[in-house]
Amino acid sequence: MDAKRRSSGRIQPTEAPEIIEERVAIVIVNYRTPELTENCLSKLKDERRAFRNLRVLVVDGGSGDGSAERLAVSIAGPEFHDWIDFLALPINGGFGWANNQAIYRLMASSESPLYIHLLNPDAEIEPWAVSRLASYLNRHSNVGAVGSQLLEPDGSCTDSAFTFPTLRGEFSRTARTALFDRILRVPPLAIRASSAIQVDWATGASVMLRTQALRDAGLFDEGFFLYHEEVELMWRFRRFGWHTALETQSRVRHIGGSATGVRPPRSSVRVLPRNPKYWLRSRVRLLALTRGIAFAAMAFLVAMLGYAAWYCRKYSGLASAALPVDHGIRDHLAYSFPRRWDALPAIAELDAPASCRPAWMERETF
Repeated sequence: MDAKRRSSGRIQPTEAPEIIEERVAIVIVNYRTPELTENCLSKLKDERRAFRNLRVLVVDGGSGDGSAERLAVSIAGPEFHDWIDFLALPINGGFGWANNQAIYRLMASSESPLYIHLLNPDAEIEPWAVSRLASYLNRHSNVGAVGSQLLEPDGSCTDSAFTFPTLRGEFSRTARTALFDRILRVPPLAIRASSAIQVDWATGASVMLRTQALRDAGLFDEGFFLYHEEVELMWRFRRFGWHTALETQSRVRHIGGSATGVRPPRSSVRVLPRNPKYWLRSRVRLLALTRGIAFAAMAFLVAMLGYAAWYCRKYSGLASAALPVDHGIRDHLAYSFPRRWDALPAIAELDAPASCRPAWMERETF
């Protein structure tokens, strides 16, 4: 998921919503964070009062560290067993593939849900966060995905919805120079709002999907391992006539990067954290799938120009932003140039059999 910036907004409690009659399911994918998953589930207990029919499916994504066994015991306990199901996957196939397996299982049941809420295990919902999303979808029949307003642990707002990538944005991401942003009129990455608004894409940490949109556009592309897969999905939703929105009344505290270690940099850092190979490979795949391989190649070159501009400032003594350091350029050269594979879709279809292995495993090693 892309970098988030903190804002100073504080969250106020909201009144209880109307009862949701539609069938809703929540999917939580755990990877080696069982204590966070259990805490997330405990916060959902009161949320059930807003629904006639709410189910939760916890998925262990091949953790291999005892997480699956621990969660199986917890979910079989008296407070969870009658409304939470558990699915242990044999491999770590990534975020999109694990969620696809959950969606297949949910849609194969006799009472398939109308809406599916994807919720990170490192998320703590504020009261009625889930029901606010369902209410929004009920009121807006043209919306296929609606995300929550994410909060820092201290309750302040953090960026939760964003614009699709652009060439100017790729230059800005590596140049890190406000003057260039003004000259080029670079559109802001984050979309900030005080009330519900339609957006390009909303973060997958807490997002509710309409199953009809998934039938039309397909599930997650299984060529992604981790990061950017929800951006591609929401791009595809738009192609099929479905909009994406941010519902600011749905509020979720989020500890980003708990399973991956990838967190947004603080403004005070002097050296930018290193993005893993899979973040870079997922980003170039996103660009190739959504805009074409020529666009992805151009984005590669534009980002290199951004790095060059930053280093010109550095050696002129004008750079004050966090340092990208040498590994930024090396990793960009190694992992960010598009290949033919990056432009080949691997979209899972809701009416097709579930895959035993994600497509990225045939091409990538992380």
